[in-house]
Amino acid sequence: MVSNIKAIAIATALLLSGSLFFISQAQQQTDMAAVQLIGVPGLKQNTKGRLNVVNGILRFTHDKQTFEVAAAAIEEVLTGKDSKAVVGETVATVATFAAPYGTGSALPLLRKKLDTLTIQYRDTNGGLHGAVFTIPVGKAEVIKTELMAHGAHSTIPTRAEIEKITAAAKEHN
Repeated sequence: MVSNIKAIAIATALLLSGSLFFISQAQQQTDMAAVQLIGVPGLKQNTKGRLNVVNGILRFTHDKQTFEVAAAAIEEVLTGKDSKAVVGETVATVATFAAPYGTGSALPLLRKKLDTLTIQYRDTNGGLHGAVFTIPVGKAEVIKTELMAHGAHSTIPTRAEIEKITAAAKEHN
């Protein structure tokens, strides 16, 4: 009897510690190095810092300065892939050919190593603002999904939403 209780207690403790590990891993996924290209009040362009989403708040931290915006205040969140889908390949092709001193051939390499996250949000007074960040490749979609789960809006659905729609359409047919 006592050994059964011990086994249940150990199993429960392991289960709880495992779920806490996954929760902390999910929060760590959205904590990353980033560069604020433009738009964060009080910071110069191209400022390096940390970008994360905690409890529905997008936070950019540089030294002792912190910029925060609630997901619910974000009216538009776009990733680099979203922008590419909207604008198309034409802009990238023109930039590659137009770059001076033969640097055009290096531009596509640089673009593949970074992703962008663009937000349009309202401040507490209702003023419209925007900010653009560069982050590691593939992380923008993670942040976008996290923000949208907490009330942010986007005119372009996430990959997960597109897959759901596609699966539903296939199932319907």
